[in-house]
Amino acid sequence: MSKEKKEKTQKDFEKIQKQSEEYLYGWKRALADYENFKKQSEKEKQEFIKFANLNLIINLIPVYNNFKLALEHSTGDEWAKGIEYIKKQFEQVLKQNGVEEILPKIGDEFDINLHEAIKEIKEKEIDELKDKNKIKKIISCGYKLNGKVIVPAKVIVN
Repeated sequence: MSKEKKEKTQKDFEKIQKQSEEYLYGWKRALADYENFKKQSEKEKQEFIKFANLNLIINLIPVYNNFKLALEHSTGDEWAKGIEYIKKQFEQVLKQNGVEEILPKIGDEFDINLHEAIKEIKEKEIDELKDKNKIKKIISCGYKLNGKVIVPAKVIVN
């Protein structure tokens, strides 16, 4: 084999080797992108599953709130005990589905992420700087679904 032919063969070999390395890199990159896509899709699927019952939960919450309100005004007879039992069942169902209550207290700091200010009152005799943005009255508690606020607590703030 002549020297020129050897050099050409060597160049062709190097060219093919470089091209195969590029193809291998591209294939590895595509495989990594595909794996990332699968992970992202699985994460989105899990997130969808966690919040699939959102509309059902939002519709159940007012019923649960009415149970709680009725119990606050009960007379203590057997009927009230039955309603109390239903309330506990309701609590269990909501908890099993990832629902937790947001229970603000009077005097707590108003948090826009957890609370909705229904009304703002101004009390002149109270030191405004000390009590500013403090919860003065709770209208209704709020709810989270899997850690995300779905119904903010309704409050009156100073």
